[in-house]
Amino acid sequence: MSASTTVAARRNRWAVSFADLLLLLLAFFVLLQASGSRRDAMLGQVAQQFGGRVMRPGVEIRAVELFVPGEAMLTDQGRARLSVIARQYAGQAGGVEIRSHGSDRARQRFDDWDLAAARLGAVARALKLDGISQDRLRIRGLDQADGRGGQGQVIRIAPGAKTE
Repeated sequence: MSASTTVAARRNRWAVSFADLLLLLLAFFVLLQASGSRRDAMLGQVAQQFGGRVMRPGVEIRAVELFVPGEAMLTDQGRARLSVIARQYAGQAGGVEIRSHGSDRARQRFDDWDLAAARLGAVARALKLDGISQDRLRIRGLDQADGRGGQGQVIRIAPGAKTE
């Protein structure tokens, strides 16, 4: 082997390492996509391994199970369900995060953002009435992408970061 081919081979070694890294990342994202409903648990474990914040399991409820269709008014069954969730989180330390994913196609008076924000506010007020102090409640997300299999709007209530 000549000196010039040896130098060229050494120079191109980074490309092989970079290609290996890209293949590992691709495999990770394929595995993450295939994990489906266990995605949050898997991401929590990955975050924990890299020293990040641990994602604790939460409760996901379809908005149609809590609210009058197209509105931000809780039904009696929705109010009762939130009371059970509030009792569950009332004894725990730290914050409680409330998030919204997806949009409600049955909306009438509101656009997607207004309806999602009003519903998150209604959930926060219901949790507050059932014993979770306002300084523990955190409204964190209005994700309008309907990436949950066409379920419509989904409200997620989960333990959050510790409050100051």
